Amino acid sequence: MSDTAPEPGTGPGTETAPETVPEEQEREPEHDPAAPAPLGVPRTPTGNAEADALLDRLADADHLATDGHVEVYEDVHRGLRDALTALDARPGPPVPPASHQHRS
Repeated sequence: MSDTAPEPGTGPGTETAPETVPEEQEREPEHDPAAPAPLGVPRTPTGNAEADALLDRLADADHLATDGHVEVYEDVHRGLRDALTALDARPGPPVPPASHQHRS
């Protein structure tokens, strides 16, 4: 016989379960609601390569914090404005010659 008493819960007939970590406490990637997240706004192609490239640039804002969006939006706005201004500067179709109707 032993002079030491068994520790409570370790005697015969008592089994201890191995330590388990609840599933909620397992290491999962934490969701940070303040982290940048794509907005998922669809962009429909316009058919104009320059405008489409500028609109695709909007996707850059998806990975930036909110304070970085302004720079992207202003850049896209400036590019679209410049593209529209360039349309006004292009020469249009030639103007037909004025016909002079001479009345005598």
